[in-house]
Amino acid sequence: MDSIKIRGPGPLKGCISIAGAKNACLALMPAALLTDQPLTLTNTPRLSDITTMTRLLQSVGVEVRSSQEGRVLTMRARQLINRQADYNIVRKMRASILVLGPLLARTGRAAVSLPGGCAIGARPVNLHLQALTRLGAEIQLDNGYIEATANSGLRGAIIEFPSVSVGATENVLMAACLAAGTTEIRNAAREPEIIDLANCLDSMGARIHGAGTHTITVEGVPTLAGGTHSVIPDRIELGTYMLAGAIAGGELMLEGGRLDLVGKFVEKLAEAGVGVSEAEGRIHVQRNSDRLLPVNVVTEPYPGFPTDLQAQMMAAMTLADGVSRIEENVFENRFMHAPELMRMGARIEVSGGKAKVTGVDTLRGAPVMATDLRASVSLILAGLAAEGTTTVNRIYHLDRGYEQIEDKLSACGADIRRIA
Repeated sequence: MDSIKIRGPGPLKGCISIAGAKNACLALMPAALLTDQPLTLTNTPRLSDITTMTRLLQSVGVEVRSSQEGRVLTMRARQLINRQADYNIVRKMRASILVLGPLLARTGRAAVSLPGGCAIGARPVNLHLQALTRLGAEIQLDNGYIEATANSGLRGAIIEFPSVSVGATENVLMAACLAAGTTEIRNAAREPEIIDLANCLDSMGARIHGAGTHTITVEGVPTLAGGTHSVIPDRIELGTYMLAGAIAGGELMLEGGRLDLVGKFVEKLAEAGVGVSEAEGRIHVQRNSDRLLPVNVVTEPYPGFPTDLQAQMMAAMTLADGVSRIEENVFENRFMHAPELMRMGARIEVSGGKAKVTGVDTLRGAPVMATDLRASVSLILAGLAAEGTTTVNRIYHLDRGYEQIEDKLSACGADIRRIA
């Protein structure tokens, strides 16, 4: 199993290109199931999660062609040969559940294994199932599979989520495009990835209003066409590299990112003493003083502080000049990186969903273990600023969400390499 070795500390200086958004692409790819015409996605990231979704779509009969070194994916669900998303693929990734809605809407039947993914909390699929039931689906759980049928087709309905769910919003949004009548999704997620999916579906002939607000209205249509859509930049990768510049020092230029996607996060960076500016398609990041200032962070659904940047922010705050408090409100069990940071000399106290981080003068390199995707990259950030060598083990999580991270960082002066 691969590991990554980092020898620090050392400032970063250079330019890093931001890839297309993993979470957006994983929702856009299942939209190909809604039509028998080709759907082409550009600016797609080259990640293991994208490969997993590709395999899943191919397993049900979608033709997938990759070009421009994986930056362009063309998918065509001309003839679906299978209605079942197999356990051996689905267990690797939570986003696999997103084939349920479009497969059901297109064919009237779908069976999807209960999904896997990072162990950062229960993340139940009950909201997906309740919403599809409101659209007229009959759902049973059998031998670890969700079996859904809609023999007479789906029907528009009012769906009010008891709590905000990005995945459930995406699933029902796609299904509602082919449902008869009008669907109103209340307490919908507002993430940029939702807007990106709605824009893609609209370009295919869907009729969607209100994406990016708490209420989305979908007027069902009989069929959708194909189309071409460019995936938005990855706001989590963007935020991660902004924090890399903050924790390591130096000066970074980030190309292809958009500050409007990370507004609340940038506010916290400013509080921490990090200068951020945007011009000519590039974002400039530079720490303004020798040490970061402490900040308090509460994770919330968009437009709040993203839970997917919580671990990276904690890594940065281990070296801040004072005490920071971090509260995780989106996922339970998402402080598993804290004990690993403490192995490097961090002072962190965790109580339930809250953590108190007392900044130290120096972190020390150590062997550490990645427990999930964002935890793994937080340990790499800590290694950039730590004295000596840090070895991050179990980095297969990392390849699910970060494209060639060691190459991007080493090009900016980091002493980092992958060990097979």
